[in-house]
This record gives sequence, structure tokens and C-alpha cells, in this order.
Amino acid sequence: MKVRRRLAPDARRDELLDCGAAEFATRPYEEVLMADIADRAGVSRGLVYRYFPTKRDLFAGIYQRASDRLLEASTIRPEIPLAEQVVAGLEAHLDFFVANARTVVEANRGALAGDPVIQGIIDAELAVLRQRILDAASLRGHARAVASTALHGWLAFVRVVCVDWLTDKTLSRREVREMCQRALVSALGKGIDLDGAPKSRT
Repeated sequence: MKVRRRLAPDARRDELLDCGAAEFATRPYEEVLMADIADRAGVSRGLVYRYFPTKRDLFAGIYQRASDRLLEASTIRPEIPLAEQVVAGLEAHLDFFVANARTVVEANRGALAGDPVIQGIIDAELAVLRQRILDAASLRGHARAVASTALHGWLAFVRVVCVDWLTDKTLSRREVREMCQRALVSALGKGIDLDGAPKSRT
């Protein structure tokens, strides 16, 4: 057990999230105990429960922070061609899924799959990503409505494909990225042209 350090509330919460993320990254959700988090952080279980009343609350905090970081890495800049930014966004997604592999699988197919709190985080993340792409594409009226529906389905497709990739590892990272690009082209037709997008890492 670590020696307990005095920290400001925000710093303590971040530390507990870090410790929780480390535990959930190595073991299934069911096997992680709040006592494990307390031991790793060098604090009492009571202090952990003060910040996170349940293990689900802790997991949700970890997932929310990871989602926030993904959105920060997926901003769209108007001066850069949208095609390039779609590729960059896919790379950011792949980085996110790799860095948070077990957490993502738990949230999508494990003990917390379908949990309303976790699903709410996922839905909010997808809504922000869809809005950003629509705004960057400068679509209006019926074209925007059609693209919105297509993007809703495409973003869900990307998540399913990436979770499959994490659990199966049959496809390469490049194959996953290119599959997602092709799916977007198919969903939007000529709405977003990805031809000529720069090659990114494999």
C-alpha cells in the first residue's frame, strides 16, 4: 500500500481514476474490488467510496474521462480538408481503443454492456462526433438529415468493428481503418470524398 499523500479533491479524484483504470486494464470488471483501488492509491476504502459510491460509478468516471480525451483528440479544424480529418479521426479512435482495450470491451460486451450510465456516455460521444462532421461538411436541409442518419449508423459501425478488432485481432490496424473509410463513402455517397486522403500509419 502506498503512503497516503495529501491532495486537493480534483487531484485525488484523478488519482483514483488512474488507479481504477490500471486495475480495470488488467482484470475483468467482476474481479476488481474497491479495496484494490484503495490499496493502489494508498488510501482507505472509505475515501474511495466518498468519491465513487459504487464500482460502477468509478468505472463510469474512468470511461467518461477516456471519452473526453477522445473528443479532444478528434476536433475538426476548418482550415484542413475534411477527408484528411476523417482519417485522423479514425486514427484517434484506433488509438483510443488500443489504449483502453479492456475498458472498451467491458463497456460494449462485458459486465456493463447496456448499462444506462455507460451507454449514455457512449451515445453522447457519438452525438458530438456526428455533429462535428456534419458542421464541417457544411450540409443543410434534407442533405444534412440524410447525412446525419448515415453518420449515426457509421459511427456505431466503427465502434462495433473496433471492438471486434480488439477481441479477435484477425485484421490489421490498416485493414480496420480502410474498412471504416469505405463504409463512410458507401453511407454518404459523394457527400464526403475520401479519395486522395493521405496515407497514415499501418
